[in-house]
Amino acid sequence: MNSTEDKVMSAKEAIRRFVHSGDHLIIGNYTVGTCTELVGEVARQGIKGLTLYSQSGIMDVEMLVAAGAVDRLVSTYVMRSGGKSGGSAVERALKAKTLEIEDYTNYNYNARLVAGMHGFTFMQVFEGVMVTDLFKKRTFMGEDKYRVIPCPYTGKQILTVPAANPDVCIVHVQRADKFGNAQYWGSLGSVAAASLASKTIIVSCEEIVDHEVIKSSPHHTIIPAFRTQAVIEVPWGAHPTEVLGYYNRDRKFYGVFSSVAKSENTMKAWMDEWVYGCENREAYLAHYRDVYGPENLEQIRAKEYMSTPVNYGSAYTSPWDDENRERTLGLTLEEIEAFMAERGMLHG
Repeated sequence: MNSTEDKVMSAKEAIRRFVHSGDHLIIGNYTVGTCTELVGEVARQGIKGLTLYSQSGIMDVEMLVAAGAVDRLVSTYVMRSGGKSGGSAVERALKAKTLEIEDYTNYNYNARLVAGMHGFTFMQVFEGVMVTDLFKKRTFMGEDKYRVIPCPYTGKQILTVPAANPDVCIVHVQRADKFGNAQYWGSLGSVAAASLASKTIIVSCEEIVDHEVIKSSPHHTIIPAFRTQAVIEVPWGAHPTEVLGYYNRDRKFYGVFSSVAKSENTMKAWMDEWVYGCENREAYLAHYRDVYGPENLEQIRAKEYMSTPVNYGSAYTSPWDDENRERTLGLTLEEIEAFMAERGMLHG
């Protein structure tokens, strides 16, 4: 993708253009600040047959499974409110055999993404997992979930996981510019690796800022513009999960979800009200204020706690001065080339 192309669009357009039934889709966020508006839009568009990757299957995974969007799940943890007896959409789907799951440790899941991010085909992991059911029990990945191979250097048998390169990553960050340079701070987890291992990246953010803001704090940029296909400005786009610097977790709303997820009927009613009944985040927030009152959102809005500015200044940014002379030699490029030619130093 072009690094100077304006990629701003709505969530509806981004999901319609870049997410398709049968895709391998990864939720980039890890427990906090999850991309709930993008997840909701995937559900609203009726996308099916997904192989879903999620390091922490909280309400986002439950929503997509409840929507019937997911056939296969790769994860390390799923909320499953109420446990095996209580249910949750994931537990019910597993019991009904409409969902298959491959379970990894956090380390092994991340190793797959790191391998994919760097263009490797596999990654070595610790052998200790081989005595657990994580290694022994396999579903749709079969022998490709883990492979034991001889080390090419020592001959020792080593344990490996395959690289993961999902078709699409959906991820929520604090801010981005219109070109797709996405900035994130706080608990990182697998956010960067999940994004960069994927073929297509859809970024939602709390706010779109000027490119100069991005340039002034490059250490926060985890996704560069040339890798991003879509940018969506969605204030409160991760609610009810938290976004550092913007808002805390909405514990009341989250608690309600955990309760309704235990029953298929109450989960369906919740989806009808909060996902299908709200065409976008603006409608969702309006409905939230009607039900819970505007003061609830204000109570969790983050108070300001600014980090110390970092000085990225330098004496100059180019070895060429304002008169196009090389600063050390005091010569123009043409004078340097003439100097080298006279001495037989110019070639090609």
